[in-house]
Amino acid sequence: MTDGSGTGVRPPVPSPEEQAPALSDSASSGGKPPGRAGRPLGPPAKPWWRSEPMLYLEIFALCGFVVVQPLLEIIGSSPDFFIFHGVGPLEIVALVAIMVMVPPTVLWGVGALTGLISPAVRWSVHVATLAVLFIFFMIQIGKHLTEIRGIWLLLPAAALTGLIVAGYLLLNATRQLLRFAAVGPLVFVLLFTFASPASAVVFADNRPSEGGEAEVIGPNPPITMIVLDELALVSLFDEAGAIDRESFPNFARLADDSTWYRNATTTAGWTPYALPSMLSGTWPADHAAPHYAVYPDNMFTLLGDVYQISASESISELCPPWHCGDRVDSSRGGLPVALAESSSLLRELVMPVDPPRELHADFAEPTVADRLGAAAAAREDRPEFMFQQALAASQPVRFHDFMTGLHEAAEAESEQNGAPALDGEELAEAQQPRLNFLHLLLPHTPWTYLPDGMQYESVAGLPVDGEWWGRLAHQRYIAQLQYTDLLLGEVLDQLQDSGRYDESLFVLTADHGVSLTPNGAGSRQLGPDAAGIGELAWVPMFIKEPGQTEGVVDDRNWKHVDLLPTLADLAGVAVPWEVDGISWQREQRTTPGKTFYPDLESPGEIDGPARFNELLADPHNFPPVPPPPLPELLGTTVSEHPVVDSDVVITAENQDAFSDVAPADGLVPALVHGGVPDSVAAGTPLAIAVNGEIAAVVPVVAGTEGHRFAGLIENHGLFVSGGNQLELFLVPDGETLHRA
Repeated sequence: MTDGSGTGVRPPVPSPEEQAPALSDSASSGGKPPGRAGRPLGPPAKPWWRSEPMLYLEIFALCGFVVVQPLLEIIGSSPDFFIFHGVGPLEIVALVAIMVMVPPTVLWGVGALTGLISPAVRWSVHVATLAVLFIFFMIQIGKHLTEIRGIWLLLPAAALTGLIVAGYLLLNATRQLLRFAAVGPLVFVLLFTFASPASAVVFADNRPSEGGEAEVIGPNPPITMIVLDELALVSLFDEAGAIDRESFPNFARLADDSTWYRNATTTAGWTPYALPSMLSGTWPADHAAPHYAVYPDNMFTLLGDVYQISASESISELCPPWHCGDRVDSSRGGLPVALAESSSLLRELVMPVDPPRELHADFAEPTVADRLGAAAAAREDRPEFMFQQALAASQPVRFHDFMTGLHEAAEAESEQNGAPALDGEELAEAQQPRLNFLHLLLPHTPWTYLPDGMQYESVAGLPVDGEWWGRLAHQRYIAQLQYTDLLLGEVLDQLQDSGRYDESLFVLTADHGVSLTPNGAGSRQLGPDAAGIGELAWVPMFIKEPGQTEGVVDDRNWKHVDLLPTLADLAGVAVPWEVDGISWQREQRTTPGKTFYPDLESPGEIDGPARFNELLADPHNFPPVPPPPLPELLGTTVSEHPVVDSDVVITAENQDAFSDVAPADGLVPALVHGGVPDSVAAGTPLAIAVNGEIAAVVPVVAGTEGHRFAGLIENHGLFVSGGNQLELFLVPDGETLHRA
């Protein structure tokens, strides 16, 4: 055989490597064999111990952009996430390490195992893995840049992914770029660790107050301070602008003994900005964690050397450990809950749709049952602060801890009075006044409490905008606020029963309000001229001074930066740092403007007198909600009305919950909701009956995804243990019940 030139020379036999149908990877000449420039990339021809690290780098790089960057950007800008869930510095490091290493390692490991089948299968699995990661990345970019969702987002994301994967297969430069991008996750981690607001939590240090040593003037009365959350001042009003005594008897009780700064406004609509501003006396300035490492000058560091402090914070950690001790709380969940929340967030990020979720539901107060388990909570030997024994397990755990602190303080004082004389340090410690502080996430969403403390499960995705949805949201909010009023009554009772109420300085306020006014409902960034700004900015502000027994209403211009300097004067401790607020013990503000921070870059001025007068003139118009349909049906029995069968079939989405109800556990299916056939006209009244009694009447509401209904059953006494009968009736003529 000749080579065609007639020389008779036999061509060399190719080696096994040269016979392989694969191309070499980036180490080859341009990733293409000679004479086959357009050939797609096949399985790497290199040994596995040389090719697999390159494949891992590619997956590692893509996971950095799909998983690490979006998650760290979101939770890094929300350090309250770590504080609320009790995630400390070491757990944060573990969480980040898991985010960075576990997804790429698992994906690569699964692919590497398929190499045991054949190189071709291994290569196909790797390309498929990259394609999935690329399409997730395209979905995230599309959701960020456009309002397109669903299949119309998925299709272009898939098309772009196809082009990118083709480039990966054909172009060596694309593969090289992808591997170079493996530095991305490391950059994202460095930015999170050193430049994000969460860095204060990661590198919490023990910096003392920068303002210098405080001068103790005295007297130093015991202090009880409660900061509520998402409580709009106007929610407490009756028609005359006073406290609605029927709905909120304990707020009214406190107003009778305290100075009510009725014209009080917060500084911002977000707790991480509003709370540090209140407790430091300064305007918000930085996108930073509400943490003692960021705000070393605050109420706790000011009073810490004078007072014994018991602080129950929620999404802040302003009280340093040298004053408040190690406050690790297993009920918050720590690393396991942070991992679960991060996984849930990642699923939302990569889905081509926006999944329904309860507004701010991540900040639901854990209950005693969450920490101890329902059985343990029922058996725990502790003071009973609740008004019903059956509801003890539903009590917010932070409130339980706060009440336990008040009870222990009373017991310690009683023991001290009966004990023999103390000497030295023991005497000084015994004589040290106490500061009991509680930031309680009530009546904050999710709204899950009925007025007497019974709980129900919330529903993700229920709107708050629109006439009926706004009314339902307001009803649920007011029910939770009435429960908050009962908890306040427990605090007042405890202080009065212990004999310490009169001598105490008692402070109650809220960090910000909440707007349920349409076109701004649920927003925290309302501008100074927005329709709902009155609900968001104006908050309750009560200060009962030691010995005060008569209520005073003060309508002068209080701003929440005034809280720290005023409190310091009442506590007898001079503030050693510069504050933006004033002490109402020494001066008063004469200017009417209200400064509010929708965001830190653009604070605005609210027309204080005009807005405040609007709230006082028509309190029940905030938010504007329609009256409920057919209120005369409430409380009547089904047998009192004519009943006919209907061809319409309506099923409650939580129908199954009625088959086994356990009111003794503190939970009932009080929020009834479901879909309605579009053949039923929007606005048609729908009656909800429980065990033969009409418990709620709601309208059928039209929406973009069909007709729906939802109603709250406030009278949980209608529920019995075990099976309960739920009936739904359309009432188109206002009288006859059409069984649906």
